[in-house]
Amino acid sequence: MKWLKRLFIAFFSLGLLGVAAIVAAYFYVLPDLPDVTTLKTVKLQTPLRIYSSDGKLISQFGEKRRIPLKLEDIPKPLLQAFIATEDARFYEHKGIDPIGIIRAASVMLATGEKKQGASTITMQVARNFFLTRDKTIIRKVKEIFISIHIEQLLTKDEILELYVNRIYLGQRAYGVGAAAQVYYGKEVGELTLAEMAVIAGLPKAPSTLNPITSKTRAKARRNVVLMRMNEVGYINSAEYQAALDSPITAKYHGAVIDLYAPYISEMARDYLVEKLGEEEAYTGGYDIYTTVDSKLQLDAQKALRNNVYAYDERHGYRGRVKELWTTTALETEEITAKLKQTGAFQGMQPAAVMTVDEQTATVMTAKGETIELPWDGIKWARRFITNKRQGKAPKLATDVLKPGEQVWIRNNGSFWQLSQVPLVASALVSLDPHDGAIRTLVGGFSFYTSQYNRVTQAKRQLGSNIKPFIYSAAMEKGYTLATLINNAPINKPDTRQGTAWRPKNSPDVYGGPTRLRVGLAQSINVMSVRAMRYAGLDATIAELVKFGFDPADLPRNESIALGSPSVTPLQVVTAFSVFANGGFLVEPYFIERVETANGAIVEQANPTLACKPAVAEPLMTSDDPFAAMAHELQANNSEQDLQADDALICGDANSRYAPQIISEQTAFLITEALKSVIWGGGDWSKGTGWNGTAWRAARVVKRRDIAGKTGTTNESRDTWFSGFNPKLATTVWVGFDDHSQELGRTSWNANGAKDQISLAEAGAKTAGPGWNEFMKDALAGTPEIPMSPPEGIVSARIDLATGKLTRKTDHTSKFEYFISGTEPTEYVTDQEDNSDIFIDKAEEDLFQ
Repeated sequence: MKWLKRLFIAFFSLGLLGVAAIVAAYFYVLPDLPDVTTLKTVKLQTPLRIYSSDGKLISQFGEKRRIPLKLEDIPKPLLQAFIATEDARFYEHKGIDPIGIIRAASVMLATGEKKQGASTITMQVARNFFLTRDKTIIRKVKEIFISIHIEQLLTKDEILELYVNRIYLGQRAYGVGAAAQVYYGKEVGELTLAEMAVIAGLPKAPSTLNPITSKTRAKARRNVVLMRMNEVGYINSAEYQAALDSPITAKYHGAVIDLYAPYISEMARDYLVEKLGEEEAYTGGYDIYTTVDSKLQLDAQKALRNNVYAYDERHGYRGRVKELWTTTALETEEITAKLKQTGAFQGMQPAAVMTVDEQTATVMTAKGETIELPWDGIKWARRFITNKRQGKAPKLATDVLKPGEQVWIRNNGSFWQLSQVPLVASALVSLDPHDGAIRTLVGGFSFYTSQYNRVTQAKRQLGSNIKPFIYSAAMEKGYTLATLINNAPINKPDTRQGTAWRPKNSPDVYGGPTRLRVGLAQSINVMSVRAMRYAGLDATIAELVKFGFDPADLPRNESIALGSPSVTPLQVVTAFSVFANGGFLVEPYFIERVETANGAIVEQANPTLACKPAVAEPLMTSDDPFAAMAHELQANNSEQDLQADDALICGDANSRYAPQIISEQTAFLITEALKSVIWGGGDWSKGTGWNGTAWRAARVVKRRDIAGKTGTTNESRDTWFSGFNPKLATTVWVGFDDHSQELGRTSWNANGAKDQISLAEAGAKTAGPGWNEFMKDALAGTPEIPMSPPEGIVSARIDLATGKLTRKTDHTSKFEYFISGTEPTEYVTDQEDNSDIFIDKAEEDLFQ
């Protein structure tokens, strides 16, 4: 009894000491214990995601990949796999598991090795949220007390939900949602039992048990997980065996990008980083929805790429990338290994030339596939000499290729062809003219080779794209589409240029007095200068500033009439939108809204609208039924007016409105002239037909609701095409990033002639095809939108040669539009010779 009593006292004392030690440890670490109530409002770090307006993922930024999920959205077998492996008594203990601790200690004493962990899921949550992974006694003590606090604060399901969303599972994946995507490219609900077991086995050692880099270890760990699930009764023997027999199929899956649009995604990323800072932007789980339309963006990228390839091939083949062998061909494995050192991009693949026949060649790709290049895919490859000169057209494939060369190839949609990396640059941007939403933006041929965003960053000379704005200034001073402007050499140079500046037409041909509509449609230089002189230099510059151009970019001399200002494509398309929307200068924008990870909108675009504010309805204060009927009738009439003219009346009390910088009537008349750029005029059957500079657009787009303008600068360093229909405005620029480089000329021998024909690159030929292809695809399936003359526009039949009224109805006349009060009042007389119009002294001053 005495020994029993002493033993009892000893155990009791030890117990008291243990309790005292625990209490002491608690108070010792208490100042350092975190506030676990923060778990109630925990914000899991999730990456920044950028989407198109129709919900296609464009890009994802952030070091940690995480897809937070609700517990009910996670398959039960996946949760059971974690519980069976990490903490079988999870739903029974209070944060720490004494039985598990005793079991782990017993195993360690018996084997001398730490084969079984004693950390519960709650303890892992405590460690992941509040502690480091340092293996110290103090850290373990803190972990125990934090776990007890967590169990008092949260339910088991809340703890488990935090765990499966927070746990690191390798490959930068945090949580089961990201792991399912990274390893299998699936949603968690699509995972098989074997795949769930692989993921559940990762917390122990995400790197060494990784199914991508360590398949053998991952399989062994997966089988342990399946065994534990079978032992605790979560799966039966048949399910267990079937999962054991499954191979390890994991491979790396990047973020599932639905739409590759890197330039716009960089703009969105820069915007949020500048606003919130990198840490918050990259980890706050924000979703940015841009204004870009995925279908239009793909159309734009294809059109720009095809147009750049076409330009590049017109100017000749610059030769092989490198020589892989000279005499003895390499083995297939050696060839593919060398080709894999060069990545494919923009539809091009590296390939090795294997054999060359008279008019075909066989090449091998990096995958070891053999492809035959037909003559149609080789014959374009005249030797590149300069941008202005190309060699003779090849007659045989051996003139171009030889075995052992590494080249580029691409599939052009019809067949495989020889290709090369273009050196020329380009940009394309389109926006909705009614609110400024950017619908497409392509800042260059390849983001891979250059991150320079030419849409927003490249200031290039505008060339003849400036002329609609020059004529707009002149029309606001009194010019009409029928005004005659002298198409003759300018003999009074602008002395402010410092030298005798004598602008010339291109081509250098002059036709005498010509109507304004024709002058704009045919981009006649001297007429633009004379129109600018009529409006006045100061008024012209003021007009350009109204259209959104920076005054600092506008030289104070007459070269402005021919497009000497340097501007960005985004500025240009915004300015052209003024004509499309009835005279309003909208603000371009590219972010529709910004949402948090849980879908709360933190920022919503409030664009400027190209319309007049809707008139507020009067409040009804009377019970008089006749007053109510009158109010209803007024409302119905207002609704009909809105439907008839919804482009000019819109919005609500919260809307922002774009300033109207030119009248609706001027916008309509300039648009009419820009339609002539595409459709020309006159009567071809009577011999009076004429083309505008962009006549190819009419043949490709085949719509009557399009208008546009070409643009080319001196020595063809910059080429432009800008145009629109009532719903979409688009600008295309093509040039070299190096301003000193000219786009050059294309030369060829036509019909076997000895002398070469040489044609300079220009807006219609160089930038125009990109615009044509894009607008054709972008507007496909949409109805044409007729543009009715607005109020204040009248029409009158004029004589085509003099611009005066006429009573004739033959090919020498046509109806022309005028702003009411500006139409001609004088009729052409029979005595007037259309080929030699008399010009009085006042007109002569104007023409000079």
